[in-house]
Amino acid sequence: MSMRSLLVLALVVAAAACLAAPRGAHGAGECGKTPADKMALKLAPCASAGQDPKSAPSSGCCTAVHTIGKQSPKCLCAVMLSDTAKSAGIKPEVAMSIPKRCNLVDRPVGYKCGGTQNGSPDNAMA
Repeated sequence: MSMRSLLVLALVVAAAACLAAPRGAHGAGECGKTPADKMALKLAPCASAGQDPKSAPSSGCCTAVHTIGKQSPKCLCAVMLSDTAKSAGIKPEVAMSIPKRCNLVDRPVGYKCGGTQNGSPDNAMA
């Protein structure tokens, strides 16, 4: 699937999620007032790096990951595990390695994603 196809798919999924979301007052989630599925659109430059662990992340991808991760490691986890990311073909276990592949010095090393405490490599940021 091409990068453009993935971006279009992500936008369609996000638009559908926005339309289906109930209206009204909401508390802040992992990414503040922005839903993780909407925040996931910012990771569009990471599409190939999120599918192939041998793919070098682009500078745009690394910038997006750094920006979201600096805001909140919980937000970055929620984004990487979001339905939008999964619908775009992002593999969570591969996406978790992007901060390391971007050589981000302030990445949350060993941070557990997905709420499990078993230390599985599928949900720990490298």
